[in-house]
Amino acid sequence: ATINPGLILGPVLGKDFSASVESVKRLMDGSLPGIPRFGWPIVDVRDVADLHCRALLNPAAAGERFIAAGPFYWMADIARVLRSRLPERARRVPTRALPDWLVRAGSLFDPTVRGRLFELGKMRPVSSEKAQRLLGWSPRPNDEAIVATAESLVAHGLVPV
Repeated sequence: ATINPGLILGPVLGKDFSASVESVKRLMDGSLPGIPRFGWPIVDVRDVADLHCRALLNPAAAGERFIAAGPFYWMADIARVLRSRLPERARRVPTRALPDWLVRAGSLFDPTVRGRLFELGKMRPVSSEKAQRLLGWSPRPNDEAIVATAESLVAHGLVPV
């Protein structure tokens, strides 16, 4: 079986973490002057691990492809969750949107943004219905994955409090 995850969030184990988690870190540490129009379907790392186990143990999964993702969230949605659920830890989370032209201009100086310009303003919802139907898999709510990411970044001293 092949598992195709969305933006993988959730608790980090230390200072080495994925580019997915970097999006939450940059919102929290104040390094973003505003919120660009990027977005992704979100999945918690613990749910990705669970789906891998289910696919390995279920013969019906052989040769199948499964999407591991919950609903699509814009970065503005992630920022709203951080501000509402962790107000004391999310003081540096920006509140204003960055215009697309400014994001494009900034990509000249930031290779991470440059590599993601093709996603700017694009909503790409997906469905994990097949994983739910065939394997009984169910992802936890996006908000839970976002909060777990933020709390673990703080716990490991990776974002200022």
